Amino acid sequence: MKRNKITLAGVGLLSASALMLAGCASGNDDAGTGETEGDATAIISANGSEPQNPLIPTNTNETGGGKILDAMFAGLIGYAADGSVFNDVAEEITVDDPQKLTVKLREGLTFTDGEEVTADNFIKAWNYGALASNEQLSSYFFEDIEGFSYDEDSELTGLEQVDDYTFTIALNKPASDFAQRLGYSAYYPLPDVAFEDIAAFGESPIGNGPYMLEGEGAWQHDVGISLVTNPDYDGPRTPANGGLDIKFYASQDAAYADLQAGELDVLDAIPDSAFETFESDLGDRAVNQPAAIFQSFTIPERLEHFGGEEGNLRRQALSMSINREEITDVIFQGTRTPASDFTSPVIDGWSDSLEGAEVLAYDPEKAKELWAEADAISPWSGEFQIAYNADGGHQAWVDATVNSIKNTLGIDASGAPYPTFAELRGEVTDRVIETAFRTGWQADYPGLFNFLGPLYATNAGSNDGDYSNPEFDDLLSQGISETDPEAANALFQQAQEVLLQDLPATPLWYSNVVGGFGETVDNVEFGWNSVPLYDQITKIG
Repeated sequence: MKRNKITLAGVGLLSASALMLAGCASGNDDAGTGETEGDATAIISANGSEPQNPLIPTNTNETGGGKILDAMFAGLIGYAADGSVFNDVAEEITVDDPQKLTVKLREGLTFTDGEEVTADNFIKAWNYGALASNEQLSSYFFEDIEGFSYDEDSELTGLEQVDDYTFTIALNKPASDFAQRLGYSAYYPLPDVAFEDIAAFGESPIGNGPYMLEGEGAWQHDVGISLVTNPDYDGPRTPANGGLDIKFYASQDAAYADLQAGELDVLDAIPDSAFETFESDLGDRAVNQPAAIFQSFTIPERLEHFGGEEGNLRRQALSMSINREEITDVIFQGTRTPASDFTSPVIDGWSDSLEGAEVLAYDPEKAKELWAEADAISPWSGEFQIAYNADGGHQAWVDATVNSIKNTLGIDASGAPYPTFAELRGEVTDRVIETAFRTGWQADYPGLFNFLGPLYATNAGSNDGDYSNPEFDDLLSQGISETDPEAANALFQQAQEVLLQDLPATPLWYSNVVGGFGETVDNVEFGWNSVPLYDQITKIG
């Protein structure tokens, strides 16, 4: 079906010819945030989930840990609610040419242990994250910097310190959106103490952002984490409250019940059981807006029946067996939109008319035909399952999806629940999961490449299905080297057409951010990536 393109101000690819990100003073208004009146000492409670790993910026690639790191750290730049860029630690970032950037830091900024933030803190942190033997999940964010290697330990020779507050970045190839990436958590600085015992640091991180740990024991595993404001933070995200109490919930239903009972201030994930009623329940405190979130499931090629030509046929058949329109209408009550690509309508360059997108349309007869062709190669045996985390509100749509597959193809199909997100991600990351599994992407920064490179490029850190296609890699490389935004987006669209043939993941739908907030808080705004702007939330009275 035809959809109107939703655009965000300031999210196009950054020009590699004469970009300079201007500096900004401290205070919320500089980041385009709202009013800050209210009790500046009040603690804001919000929902969250137990991080998969210790809180190391370069080893955190999931939303539970990412939400906490973004509160505790400040990067070179940040992203406003609409996805536009503002400077934070950086005073200015200049793109000298398509393969070289110069970064100048603001002086006098510190970590919460008192250490000054200098160029060296960025260089050391990035080298740690990139080093092959450290096996950091986000190491691929450094692959465009000179000296990076997936195969052996090597120094990022492209990072050169000019003085205490200035460093340059030399890229091994043009990367037209590199400056735009620098607000993502993989690029956060680390204090010197982190490298004395990185494991211990991950349990009790010391950041340079708006919030910091309340004290010893602030992170109670599987319960929550307590943050208070950092009095020494001097930047555009200065909090209008006294801290954050992030509660880890076993289910979204429990979180929603707390919101209704006044025990939770802000919720960024309404359970599907409340989709039909939450807007009337909450009134003008309900949130339902587009966000840069893409949902899918992935079937690794290593699984029986899913390698080679047989696997390709079965992926197409499964995709065309899913009635996305019905599921988004019945299960999600209009809070999701059937996918027509692998990105998001809120990102500049999105298209709903890619060649091959018919594989995402519900077509039972074609699905049966493709499944029969696969059976001619090797007869199907066993049960098809989609694994999901039970603490994330996914059972209803997984059940509906496997039922659609079962009814279309006449095979046994079911959901495979895991108690927690961390448990599911552990098996996915260790490559021991033996079923298809729920996947998706909440954008790190507002660009098409971010939905493609990290998930489907050969050896990329979030390439959970170990997909590899030289044609896709080449188109992706051409696109990220192209300094004209329209030309770059055209190449990314061509790359997606390769994905539509191979289906390394099966696109399902785009997510709105559906959330809400309590009666005692104000100035609640959800950003382009579905995360509330916690620093600007105030308590009423």
